[in-house]
Amino acid sequence: MSRSARARSFGRTVLIAAGLLATYALFAAGAMRVALRAREVAVPALVGLEFIEAGRAMDEAGLTIKVDDSRPFSPTVAAGRIASQDPAAGAVVRRGRSVRVWLSAGSRASIVPALVGESERTAQARVLQEGFEISSVAEIRSSDLPPGTVVAQDPAPGSRHTRVGILVNRGERAAGFVMPDLIGTSADAAVAVLRSHGLRVSVVSQQPYPGTPPGIVLRQSPSAGFQAAPDQPISLEVSR
Repeated sequence: MSRSARARSFGRTVLIAAGLLATYALFAAGAMRVALRAREVAVPALVGLEFIEAGRAMDEAGLTIKVDDSRPFSPTVAAGRIASQDPAAGAVVRRGRSVRVWLSAGSRASIVPALVGESERTAQARVLQEGFEISSVAEIRSSDLPPGTVVAQDPAPGSRHTRVGILVNRGERAAGFVMPDLIGTSADAAVAVLRSHGLRVSVVSQQPYPGTPPGIVLRQSPSAGFQAAPDQPISLEVSR
């Protein structure tokens, strides 16, 4: 056989060997991918389950469960059940991996304190500091009860709850001041008159108004004829 023929034969052999190696590599990579994928599972949803239920779900998925020592409060998950997990439900992991879980300590709610007789500010601060939520602040006006204090609460002291509503006495409402018609008058004079009656008044805006000199009341709130309580803000719009 000539040298050129031997070279061509050797080249064909090399190409066939390379093709076989490439084919083997592709099949091997595919088989490895399939094997790895077969070892991957989705993490089951554990939040809200009891520990025994969570353990059963993890065994079925081929995973292990690891309980964290900390026990967070949860307003939605009962004490002793799974409050959170890592990795999250649906995450794809390899079989045999451990999933960390945190058991709920239950709601942060404790015994509702007695708030009746305390000032509104003190009662609200105490409610927040003790981990409750203020559900509502209602008010009454009475001369028979101390003004600015809590006169009722819901729920009653000693109960277990997460939210507390309070009823506050604002004191007897003083007779209202009937608002005069201030439009077209001097803003300085209007402010002086209103403040002389103990009212809170402020100029909320100043804007140009054709044909009107600066410092004249253009609008007022409340309008003329309405009563204004001492604690009610009064606003004026003035020309400039």
